[in-house]
Amino acid sequence: MVDADQTFVIVGGGLAGAKAAETLRSEGFTGRVILICDERDHPYERPPLSKGYLLGKEERDSVFVHEPAWYARNDIELHLGQTVDAIDRTAKTVRFGEDGTLVHYDKLLLATGAEPRRLDIPGTDLAGVHHLRRLAHAERLKGVLMSLGRDNGHIVIAGAGWIGLEVAAAAREYGAEVTVVEHNPTPLHGVLGPELGAVFAELHREHGVRFQFGRRLTEIVGQDGMVLAARTDDGEEHPAHDVLAAIGAAPRIGLAEAAGLEIADRAHGRGVVVDERLRTSDPDIYAAGDVASFPHALFDTRLRVEHWANALNGGPAAARAMLGQDVVYDRVPYFFSDQYDLGMEYSGWAPPGTYDEVVIRGDAGKREFIAFWVKDGRVLAGMNVNVWDVTEQIQRLIRSQAQVNTEALADPHVPLDSLTGGAS
Repeated sequence: MVDADQTFVIVGGGLAGAKAAETLRSEGFTGRVILICDERDHPYERPPLSKGYLLGKEERDSVFVHEPAWYARNDIELHLGQTVDAIDRTAKTVRFGEDGTLVHYDKLLLATGAEPRRLDIPGTDLAGVHHLRRLAHAERLKGVLMSLGRDNGHIVIAGAGWIGLEVAAAAREYGAEVTVVEHNPTPLHGVLGPELGAVFAELHREHGVRFQFGRRLTEIVGQDGMVLAARTDDGEEHPAHDVLAAIGAAPRIGLAEAAGLEIADRAHGRGVVVDERLRTSDPDIYAAGDVASFPHALFDTRLRVEHWANALNGGPAAARAMLGQDVVYDRVPYFFSDQYDLGMEYSGWAPPGTYDEVVIRGDAGKREFIAFWVKDGRVLAGMNVNVWDVTEQIQRLIRSQAQVNTEALADPHVPLDSLTGGAS
């Protein structure tokens, strides 16, 4: 049994950290729980920042994981606007960066998340250059998009990943002009590959987005501190009143690295190395969410997953492991996106180079279909686009590792569950 006198410290006040704290209490832990958040806002969920909240369809209060009073009611010591700048693994303490206060831990969870990658080009200090990671970023960007829409203004977005495309969709819904600059040949190239990336390119073109593929930003041109244009590596200048850097995120590993914890190599996401129980190279320190690089037996590799579901499920799994429960964290990666009238859900892991073919079930032209990434007859990933209530079936198919008949896989009349038995 876990001693009631023990102290569990959680560094990181995002979804993973908040759900870990909730799980500790729901599982009966009666010791001290300290949750340290470097933002002044209470822990919140990030998907609305580029979706419903950014579009003005969700209220600000809807993004928070718990109502503010929940933390005191559940005896969670919540430290807002506080950073941790050091871990002493020998003394088992963390040090607050503001005043040097030392806090003892018996178990420590690192849920430090990720931070947006920065553009390393001239002009990034101009007032109209934005990132989108935090609630404050979304509040500012929401006002910018509304203003651009009113004034027929122009935003240039560097990066055609999920954040870049969701903001592009929001900007167009507000009426702003949008140019997206992407060094790959299609949007979402590193996640979906060229076949499905083309679907999203066409979607956005239909809504008036201009793409510059195979290009990188080289300079943001401004005057009197304001953005005037964005220059690409072909020498072209693209008019812009604002620029969004959406070129990905980097795990916040500095604290773990300085403490001497093992860090994964670049090929495995540069996250904090954990085992299947989300335990780091120190048996009393765990990591979850964006910052964790965990082994996944199903895909025979180490994964670092930045999506909402990983934080939602990883935080509770780490909490249970900290309590000594038998935990194996092997969730099939899952994420979702909403852009214009397209809604999608993706399950699995199949970056370019890992699959043989993409099988389409349904009508890709009408954007009502399921795409399957297949290797050696086995489904590695599936994405349902405007087709609903199939995620569990897709995940079962992935987990089964059954060899499937691709003609049956493509046939909407063949039930997905019938394929897990190993059709020839």
